[in-house]
Amino acid sequence: MRINLTLILAVLLMVAGCKEKKAEQFQALPFPDVQVPSMINGQQEALEYMAVNYWNGMTALSRNYPSDSVLVSGVRRGDIEQKFADWTSIMDYAGHGIWSKAVGNLYDRALACEKKDTSSQVFDTFVELFQKYYYDPNSPVRNEDVYYHFVQRYASFEGLSDVVRGKYEREARLCALNMVGTKAADFRFADRRGRMTNLYDIKAEMTLLFFSNPGCEACMQIINVLRDEPVIASQVADGRLAVVNVYIDEDIQAWRSYMPIYPEEWYNGFDPDLIIRNDLLYNVRAIPSLYLLDAEKRVILKDAPENKVFSILASIE
Repeated sequence: MRINLTLILAVLLMVAGCKEKKAEQFQALPFPDVQVPSMINGQQEALEYMAVNYWNGMTALSRNYPSDSVLVSGVRRGDIEQKFADWTSIMDYAGHGIWSKAVGNLYDRALACEKKDTSSQVFDTFVELFQKYYYDPNSPVRNEDVYYHFVQRYASFEGLSDVVRGKYEREARLCALNMVGTKAADFRFADRRGRMTNLYDIKAEMTLLFFSNPGCEACMQIINVLRDEPVIASQVADGRLAVVNVYIDEDIQAWRSYMPIYPEEWYNGFDPDLIIRNDLLYNVRAIPSLYLLDAEKRVILKDAPENKVFSILASIE
């Protein structure tokens, strides 16, 4: 029996053409928004419900819609990313007490989608979005504590190679440092005269831990705001806010040359032992990096975007 290769090729092309036409004809679906049950009346309770259940419709196993370069389970990728950005705001308002539950629910449901149909791209999409929004040092909504709840689960994903798994296990360990609500790691630093001070020796209602470098343009912008914003400057002058400005690298001469730039009422110093960088007391992935601590040195904000820090400080009377 002779095989007609020409006929087989024609059939394959016809099938491919039908699939392409079907994909073109598919109308993207709206994002399945979460609905807060009517019995929930309080704002905080509503925020927590939305944080936990925001993605339930998108990750329902009953969904059976196309995924390609444009769509994920029938919804445009751009729409999903916008909804993820919106969700980061809801997570902020809901508070860190709900983050583990919210991320865990999303992760488990997305993983179930992956196990049901690896071509759905739901799981891979959320992996990408968590990394982009919560862990990229340049993200305006980065939040290592939220990312920690994701990455500690992702590190055990069976689809990872040993090398890649090790990478994510390390990220989880680093994100676990100095989490919101815990006491920040103590360390000592030297001022320009060589006098040593420990972070915990500084007494103030709030402490702004500022990891900076000389010549860093973004650091200079932060310095200008902290120095020129009347409410923040008043807190520093009154001793309610201590700014601990620490250099963690080796070029001490360059740091000394920047002394005229740093306000004298700040605690300006360098890490003589390089313990912060080498022993990873803090996960300083990029400079500048800001931590806001309370009177007991508990972490209020961790490696937070500067606008979030400024907003909190400016709101304190």
